[in-house]
Amino acid sequence: MNIPDALKYTKDHEWIRVEGDEAYIGITDFAQQELGDIVYVEIETEGEELEPGEVFGTVEAVKTVSDLFMPVAGTVLEVNSELENAPELVNEEPYEQGWMIKIKLSDSTSPDELLSKEDYQEVIGQ
Repeated sequence: MNIPDALKYTKDHEWIRVEGDEAYIGITDFAQQELGDIVYVEIETEGEELEPGEVFGTVEAVKTVSDLFMPVAGTVLEVNSELENAPELVNEEPYEQGWMIKIKLSDSTSPDELLSKEDYQEVIGQ
């Protein structure tokens, strides 16, 4: 299972990659495997300011629909438009082309409070 060192993680299986005062967010390799084949990603929060734990969208797999939670506070700048026509990118490349939203961080230090790779491995029992 792929769990990159450079990212931060949540217990809800989201990852965040910080680039300056902006960040990319998606779901982990573990999450996409648990969900199965992803058939639809719905995110209608572009332009909204959200707090940690708030739902920023949903992901629909063949078996289930799951909420997507904000790992940190921020404003949704962009939704990955590639996922509209190719939701399977979340299964194929969850950390690269399968990212879901790009945000402007409200507090650049808040990602420091999230889980490291090692902490996340404990959460998923690895």
